[in-house]
Amino acid sequence: MLNMVKENYRVSGFFVFFLIHASVIGAGALSFQHFMLDLSGYDTWIVVLLTGLSLHVILWMIFKMLGNPAKDVIDLHGFLFGKSVGRIVSLALVGYFLLLALTVFRGYIEIIQIWMFPHFPTWLLAFLLVCILYYAVSGGFRVIVGYCFFGLLFSSLLPFFLYFNLKYGHVNNLMPIFYHPVRELLASSKYSGIFFMGFESILLYFPFIKAPENNARWAHIGLLFVTLKYAALMFITFMYFSEGLLQHTFWPTFVMLKVIQLSFIERIEFIFICMWLVIIIPVLCLSIWSCTRIIKRTTNLKPTWSLLAILLAVFLAALPFDDRIKIHGLGVRMVEIGFYFVYAYIPLLFVLYVIRSKFSRTALKTVQPDA
Repeated sequence: MLNMVKENYRVSGFFVFFLIHASVIGAGALSFQHFMLDLSGYDTWIVVLLTGLSLHVILWMIFKMLGNPAKDVIDLHGFLFGKSVGRIVSLALVGYFLLLALTVFRGYIEIIQIWMFPHFPTWLLAFLLVCILYYAVSGGFRVIVGYCFFGLLFSSLLPFFLYFNLKYGHVNNLMPIFYHPVRELLASSKYSGIFFMGFESILLYFPFIKAPENNARWAHIGLLFVTLKYAALMFITFMYFSEGLLQHTFWPTFVMLKVIQLSFIERIEFIFICMWLVIIIPVLCLSIWSCTRIIKRTTNLKPTWSLLAILLAVFLAALPFDDRIKIHGLGVRMVEIGFYFVYAYIPLLFVLYVIRSKFSRTALKTVQPDA
């Protein structure tokens, strides 16, 4: 039986645009230019566009599987694998969203420690961030949607900040186009998922959308908007940095912000780092909310206790990652797991759903008496 969401807990369909956008803008957006340079060089913008376009197919699969009547991935697992096995598979997703939240959580703490407070203890920053997350997630899904709205507004300021870098950019840096062979571009697309990780939470909040089957266009528009934003950020970065300099610049977005000089602000990147907290809060909230949603649907544990347990797990798991190598390794593992989850597991679910639905319709026709 489907778990129907009450009408007063749902949000209008156009809010999917904000949810999709806010769920994929994380700490990786500040350093992905450096991360992808060794894989596909200055042709990375092509990889970004190809990855973004391919995700539209994945998004189409999700809407086909979960729509009419609206259901979430837990209902889908039950339909495909049965109640008991489906519950086990759903609980495994808690680990995925927990790892996603941990990656963004620890990545932002590292930014604060490197750029603002080098001697600030990790445990204290983690504790403060956990308190903020508890306040945000405990408000419920509609409150999280509000954070997604403001997250989009704040992230949209970034292109205006980077306008100043265009004066020092060189279009020749982008030449020659298609310098890398197609094989290398396809291989690097595996790691370009760091740009878009997080949109998978739609598998859980799908029933909270009013008439989702009629509002799929907002999800696709949101994904297209993010893709174009990433591609534009790539263009500006490659025009500003030479390839050799970018190889030694781990946070190129922050370095570009240092170009901005105002008479009343000396270090504008400090303001931007604080502002970025509003941008990553929706990513963390959606991931943690997805964990609590799965636990609520599959166990008897109350959401309040599951939320505390998840936040405690994120807090404790963040402490051992105390250097750049460990944090980078965490990000790489998350990217690999996310790639197989999006491009292997979701298509597998779609194929099984099509086969299962076909057999269900055939069986239904068989048992119906003739008119």
